[in-house]
Amino acid sequence: MNGGPAAGGRRAAVRPRSAVAALVAAAACGLATGRFVLPPPPGTAHPAARSAPATKGASALATAGASAPTPAPSGSAPPEAATGPVTTADLLDPAAFGAVGITAQIYARDRFGDGAYANSACTGEKTLTETLGGPGAHFRGLVTSTRTDPDDPTMAVDRADQVAREVAAEALRPALAQNFTERLLLEEVPCQNEPPGHWVYGRTTTLELAPDVSASWMGTYQGSLNTSGTAPEGKEPCGGIAVLRSGNHYGVLEVDACLGTAAMSHIVRTALSQL
Repeated sequence: MNGGPAAGGRRAAVRPRSAVAALVAAAACGLATGRFVLPPPPGTAHPAARSAPATKGASALATAGASAPTPAPSGSAPPEAATGPVTTADLLDPAAFGAVGITAQIYARDRFGDGAYANSACTGEKTLTETLGGPGAHFRGLVTSTRTDPDDPTMAVDRADQVAREVAAEALRPALAQNFTERLLLEEVPCQNEPPGHWVYGRTTTLELAPDVSASWMGTYQGSLNTSGTAPEGKEPCGGIAVLRSGNHYGVLEVDACLGTAAMSHIVRTALSQL
């Protein structure tokens, strides 16, 4: 879960100076204003100026920097912002993937503590505590095999058996959880620009279900689709990564299963509602 897709190879943690400078500038802005602004990929319009991807039904997804409330499904009330500690009940359930067409049996493997929390090709080899501090987090691996890493049961031994992995924790207050999610999302931004032929993340899409309940996600595109250094327009992703926040809860969800835009939107919405 912590590397990029197998096709195209892994990405070294070292980034070009231009990307580092953009991140430093964005971080400085966030520290000064209390809100982080994600830098757009070089040579592209700011995400707020790009149109949102088409979706089915009444739900509308907005690109980063232009998030808008997304109506709850008919007959259901919008979720309330979370309070208190995170428990395993707040994590994504295997049944959620059945709703997007995955028919294989999925096992949930849980642990509490510290460890890698997102794509190490983008974040570097850091643990969540090293990045944010805190006593630990809940880790859940969703896998199609009972063969998991002895050192981390949330990771499948065979990468093909990994469906998804979620890491979630609570902050002392909602404002701090918001700061954490913005920092975690900012770490993934460099992976939106990769050399042609290398896997790449697509543009950031933001989903807001209620005040203080929002998520931002990026689809994963295989290297064969990356011909210009960024994700192609008009192509479907194959899984992706999401950063979630509900009240004082925050988390990262990596989806290894090859899900397209509609399925990823459904999974991210479900995980956010659960958190």
